[in-house]
Amino acid sequence: MPETIADFSDSELKLLNQTLIERYGRMVPLQTADAEIQLRAESDALDTCPVVYWEERGAHFVVFKLGDTRFKAQFFYNEATQYGTGKESFDNLGDCVVTLLQVQADHEQQMKGIRSGMTRLDIADDGYDGPLVI
Repeated sequence: MPETIADFSDSELKLLNQTLIERYGRMVPLQTADAEIQLRAESDALDTCPVVYWEERGAHFVVFKLGDTRFKAQFFYNEATQYGTGKESFDNLGDCVVTLLQVQADHEQQMKGIRSGMTRLDIADDGYDGPLVI
């Protein structure tokens, strides 16, 4: 029988709230739930684990608690467009959430056609190049 995974603790939820306040400048409503996911590659069995969910700026975010100090995260825009962090799991909730937010912010910029290293002038398409300096 699978081991029961404890719900997110008050301190873990506080860390999540603080990280989201730093990212968005305000409180973001969090929802807790349980999800059934495949934790072991060698087994088709699904295990129940606690999750924290929130929505922001058109994206949906989910952080899975896979064990006492093991976390996984993903974001999605709809059921057909789900994205992970590129890392199977994290042993630190803060690292997990910060990485998730960074990956989503990078994806959001790519969707707008903005690439790393671009400046305001690269992004602006107003035809104005500033005053002529002689």
